[in-house]
Parts: sequence; C-alpha cells; structure tokens
Amino acid sequence: MSSLALAVRDSGTMLRRNLLHARRYPSLTLNLLLTPIMLLLLFVYIFGDTMSAGIGGGGADRAEYIAYLVPGLLLMTIGSTTIGTAVSVSNDMTEGIIARFRTMAIHRGSVLVGHVVGSVLQSVASVVLVGVVGVAIGFRSHDASVLEWFAAFGLLVLFATALTWIAVGMGLISPNAEAASNNAMPLIFLPLISSTFVPVSAMPGWFQPIAEYQPFTPAIETLRGLLLGTEIGNNGWIAVGWCVGLAVLGYFWSTSKFNADPK
Repeated sequence: MSSLALAVRDSGTMLRRNLLHARRYPSLTLNLLLTPIMLLLLFVYIFGDTMSAGIGGGGADRAEYIAYLVPGLLLMTIGSTTIGTAVSVSNDMTEGIIARFRTMAIHRGSVLVGHVVGSVLQSVASVVLVGVVGVAIGFRSHDASVLEWFAAFGLLVLFATALTWIAVGMGLISPNAEAASNNAMPLIFLPLISSTFVPVSAMPGWFQPIAEYQPFTPAIETLRGLLLGTEIGNNGWIAVGWCVGLAVLGYFWSTSKFNADPK
C-alpha cells in the first residue's frame, strides 16, 4: 500500500473515531452551540428594535437587524465549536492514547487530520443548525444567487478549517482540558469585538482598528455581502488571506508540537 493510501485510510479511521466520540459525548458541543443561539435570540427579541433603529437610522425594524446579525453569529458558531476541538485534542494528549498511537503502525499525521476533518464537519453542522434557527425567526436572503451561496459555504468551510488548526495547536500546548478551554476562549471573544452586533463605524474611534483588523470582521462583512448583497469591497480578499494564513500557521504549529519527542 502506498504512503498516500495509508495516510487516507488511517485518517478515515481517526475521523470515525472522533465522530463517534462526538456522538457519545454531545454535551460539550451542545453547550458551546447554545452560546450563539442564545445570543441570537437575546439580541433579536430583547435588543432588536433598539439596535435596528440605531443601525438603520430610522424606525425600529427587527427583521432588518436579524438580517444584519445572522451572518456574524454563523461565524461565531464556528469559533464556539472549535473550542471543543482544543479540549478533545488535550484529552487525547493527557490520557495516554497518543502515546499508544505512537507505538502503532499508523500514519502519524492521521491523528491530527482526523481531529481537523471531524471538527470542520461538526462546525458545518452547527452552522446549519444556527442558520435554521435564524430562518425560523425571520432571516431571509432574497438577493443571493446560487454562486453566492456556494461562495458563502466555501468561506464558512475555509474559516472553520483555519480556526480548527489553531484550536488543535491550543489543545496540544495545554496541560489539561480545562486549560485548553481557557486557551481557546479568544475564538469566542473575538467575535464579540467585531462587527457581529454593530457596525465598526458605530464603535469609539480608538477601538475601531481593533475591531476592523482582526479575522472575524472581514469574514463577517464578506458573508453579509454574499447573502444580503451589501458592499464587500476588499473584505473578501482580506478574509481569505486571514483564513489561509491562520490555517498555515496552525498546521505548522500543530504538526511541530505533535511530532516533537514527548518529554
């Protein structure tokens, strides 16, 4: 069997292992998924009228704010879901299973690939669930073409892949699951200081560069442009650049930590 075929076979085995773990212990994924859903319902039904009046500059229109909010919450969902990846990787490293894998005749990289692919699939499923909740409470995308829907889906998958590799690295450097969860908290915190809830222009002047020059804001604005027909500008290229850069950084960081001799 060629090395490529061996890598694919072993990666598939590790993917099934991680999906079985997710199925047997769904509480972590559900707890992380509840955060964006609760924020969606909170901001729509409690703050929706006030926020929509501030953003639109006119009368209150909750439907307008739903359209503004959902794209940001979809990306926040990805950040929340990948925290579970950091915890899962940390558990593998501290519970001894990785030491056992190192003694077996399996492709070493398949362990990380299984985590990454499994996490991306979970992220996509979580995004679909949050999207369904958004549609149920009034989100509509009337102007998006089929090509724009495919582009939006591709952006979500690319963003999930990038954050997952970063989360894997965070899990590898964490001494336990609790530390992994704490280390991965920026993946939830960054969307809170992006354009998820309000436009960057509505923030204090000194804070606007912090919100603008981070991974989530250009990705959110690109997703809004694709689904709602708003202006994308150069956000699309910036978002793709962030995704590729984070994915490459996370990949080399994770593989170097994983391949290092255990102490």
